This record gives sequence, structure tokens and C-alpha cells, in this order.
Amino acid sequence: MTSPAEILPGVIFYSYLSTERKEKVCLWNHHTLIMQVSGQLIMETSGQSLSMGKGELLLIGKNQLGTLTKTPAAEGHYETIVISLQEQLLRRIVLEEKLEADQKYIGRPNMLIPLNEFIQGYFQSIVPYARSSGAAMTDEMGILKVKECVKLLLIAVPELRSFLFDFSAPFKIDLEKFMLSNFQFNIPVEKFAQLTGRSLAAFKRDFEKTFGTSPRHWLQDKRLTEAKHLIETKHQKPSAIYLDLGFESLSHFSYSFKKKFGMPPTAMNYPVITK
Repeated sequence: MTSPAEILPGVIFYSYLSTERKEKVCLWNHHTLIMQVSGQLIMETSGQSLSMGKGELLLIGKNQLGTLTKTPAAEGHYETIVISLQEQLLRRIVLEEKLEADQKYIGRPNMLIPLNEFIQGYFQSIVPYARSSGAAMTDEMGILKVKECVKLLLIAVPELRSFLFDFSAPFKIDLEKFMLSNFQFNIPVEKFAQLTGRSLAAFKRDFEKTFGTSPRHWLQDKRLTEAKHLIETKHQKPSAIYLDLGFESLSHFSYSFKKKFGMPPTAMNYPVITK
């Protein structure tokens, strides 16, 4: 079995048995529901930090960047079921059930969902499909299970109607504030544009006005400056921070750092003390 395995391609994922602690940077294009079967999950965005353990349920809002830290249970595994609540399917539910957002949602973009016996029973019904990679589940059955999930969520938390069924395009958000909070995430410039509610051309134009340089140049410079700060003042090792700052390899980070500051990052680990 692969990990994660897909039960219904593109909709229901089974994050299968992992015995190692892992960190992963994620971009959520769709609302996403995560049931923690075993182990611990910590989700961190620029504005929130949420932790959950076995038997808890997390709803993540669309159009966000964040980091997931997955920790297996003691002498056990890390196991989750992930459901992507894709907009196309949510629109279909709205039409079929004659539902719509009754007001603008103004709450937190991510939340732990209170469980009841119906939601618990629902996920218990998913587990057998999950552990067999969805071998017995047809596309039609999978879509019905997602619809059932949405209805149970609305019964448990009625205000989610405005959260799930808001299909308005992302509005332009404060570019400077967003970039200063999320520069460390290693995603394409096109995704930064999408998340700030802009076309790529508008994003580059607004970025130039705000920061006086191009997005790629600013991101590189900001990440390296932050790295220098962490090494000099926090005495962190380059090998411990390069991934968190959006660099794909330690060698690329070291090369870029030396090119900007004239010395490799390892030469700055500890300040030289003179008498």
C-alpha cells in the first residue's frame, strides 16, 4: 500500500501508517477535513497553531499555507483520514440540497470540530475502505460518502454553512502583511498571487510598488536575512533551518548565503569572542 493511499482519487485520502515524525509544508486549495486515527498532528499557519490527537477532527479552510507536523503514537503509528471538500462537489451539494451561505463567515479559518456519535460512526464506516485502499468503493459511493460528511458537519456546527458554501473569489488582501508572514513557504510565485487574490501580473505589479523589487529577488533576500538572524542570535545550525526557510537543499542554501554575505553559514554559528 502506498502512503498516502487514495480511496476516491482527488477527494478522500488515507494517510497510511507512518512510524517516523515528519514535517510537511502544505498549500490547501480546498477546504480539508482531517480525522486523526492515531498519533498527533500539529498544524501551524501564520495566524494559528492547532494540535490534535487520536479521535479528533480538524477542518482546514481553503486558500492557506501552513506546516503539518506528524508524530506517531508511542510504539505505534501515525494514521489519518483526509477528505478534500472540493468546490465543484460543494457547489453540487448546494444545488441538490437547495443550500446556500446565509451570511459572511468571519470566524477562524481552521477549527477543531466537536464530535458526536454520528460523526464518529461516519468515520468508522470509512476506515475499512481506507485500510483496503478503497478497493470496494466506487466513485458514486465515494461522492455519497462526502455528501454525507458535509451534512453531518452542518448538523454538528450549523454556522459552517457560511464557511463551506462561500464561493466568492478571494479578495485582495494586504500584500505586505501576507508576504512578511508567509515568505518562508517554498511555493511558486503564482501560488502567492492566488492566495493574495491577484492575477500573476497584478501580483508582480503590486509587489514592485510595495517592496521595490521583484518577488523572487525579495523572497531570496528575505529568507537569507532571516537565516543570518537565526544563526547569529539564536545559534541555530544551518542544517536545522534551511528547509523551514524555503530552501530545497542545504547546498543551495549555503551557496546563496555565501554569495550574499561573503562567508558560508557554518562560519557564523558562534560569534568570535576576543579579550
